[in-house]
Parts: sequence; C-alpha cells; structure tokens
Amino acid sequence: MSKAHRGKGIMELFHKGRGICPVCKRGNVKLLYEQEKGEEKIKVCKICKAAVKRGKKSV
Repeated sequence: MSKAHRGKGIMELFHKGRGICPVCKRGNVKLLYEQEKGEEKIKVCKICKAAVKRGKKSV
C-alpha cells in the first residue's frame, strides 16, 4: 500500500519547512522542532533539538 499522505503537514509550511538552523547554521534542513529562547520559540533542526536536550548546545 502506498503512503499518499506522508509529509502532508510540512508541505503546507513556508518553504516546505526548510531553512537555515539558527543554532548550527546548517542550510536547507527541516526546521520542525520548537525550542524556547527566552520568551520566544524558535524552530531548530532535529540534530540541534537532541543536542539542546542533552545540554551539548545552547539556544
């Protein structure tokens, strides 16, 4: 069976959810994970989300 609706949610986002990660400065990665920076929330990539969670990087 096909997976016709896979990724449907990110297709509706600006640039299909891709951009430059503000933490690692890597380009054209999916920015799907929210992290709090002070009072505002920023979107980061999957690798930086895990690094912030483990305390290896700061936002």
